Amino acid sequence: MEPGTLLVAAPQLMDKNFRRTVVYVIHHRSEGTLGVVLNRPSEVAVHDVLPKWGDHATLPQSLFVGGPVEQRTAICLATLRAGEDVGAIDGVVGVRGPVGMVDLDGDPEALAPRTRGLRFFAGYSGWDAGQLAGEIERGDWLVVPALPDDVIADPDTELWSRVLRRQGPPLAYLATHPGDVKLN
Repeated sequence: MEPGTLLVAAPQLMDKNFRRTVVYVIHHRSEGTLGVVLNRPSEVAVHDVLPKWGDHATLPQSLFVGGPVEQRTAICLATLRAGEDVGAIDGVVGVRGPVGMVDLDGDPEALAPRTRGLRFFAGYSGWDAGQLAGEIERGDWLVVPALPDDVIADPDTELWSRVLRRQGPPLAYLATHPGDVKLN
């Protein structure tokens, strides 16, 4: 697995932190994996936590719950405009293609015009060495390619279903799995 890959929660994954989530992998090394949940907006405005960045956040301009780890830590991902070189922009570390992780101590006025969108996360999702591999082997996660627009997708777009649909059969069939099945 490489940075810039998506982990899509399998329909049977019932963990409240990850049910029907799409996780964007930022780092994947032998010591472990770090990513952020792309489809869990919170009620907290970016401006309330990071005032200088709030006006530059992609709509809905709220913090997203990146995962259950270190929820007091803020992470920002940028999707750059066509023609921008992630390696040539101060304060941005490339993840994959036009997606980079932003240094929040940097200048938002200099960075924002070079991006198509900025998404802010409270906390992250993390796995120790071998832990994620075990969860994938158990069938908890589907590993699929990411598109840069996934990082800044509108939370109302049903990202989980959309990502599954674009994989084609048989994964596309999972996109119609009912969200809340009640058992008698």
